[in-house]
Amino acid sequence: MITEDVLTLFCRDLNRLKSEISQYTDETNLWKVDGAISNSAGNLCLHLIGNLQTYFGSVYGNTGYVRDREKEFSDKAVPREQLLVMIDQTEAMLKQVLPSISEEQLEEDYPMPVFDHAMKTRYYFIHLTVHLGYHLGQINYHRRLLDK
Repeated sequence: MITEDVLTLFCRDLNRLKSEISQYTDETNLWKVDGAISNSAGNLCLHLIGNLQTYFGSVYGNTGYVRDREKEFSDKAVPREQLLVMIDQTEAMLKQVLPSISEEQLEEDYPMPVFDHAMKTRYYFIHLTVHLGYHLGQINYHRRLLDK
């Protein structure tokens, strides 16, 4: 079932995210921006956590998570250890929620408006895996360019 594959990809990439965040030699550089690099690694990390906690935890896990997307990009000094805990919590939530999603649910429209059109849940889950990978790549480049 696709949820098993999606979970495997999320776990892999969340562990890569933890590795990237852990590799910063100076924790303050997590929040650095420079020139055309307008999003810090810390803010991208918060954004990814908020994204997954919303679209899986809140929608399918009934976790009660309430997203503050603006804060994901405005917070500037969340300690690295707290980011790592939040990543672990997100992975644990996904391990609980994804296996409970049925094949029938995957074929239905995603139950929450996200873009300006309806989409099948299966499609949206694939989109979310790509979204994580995209921002993970940005964080990798951010670290290599700005952690000096």
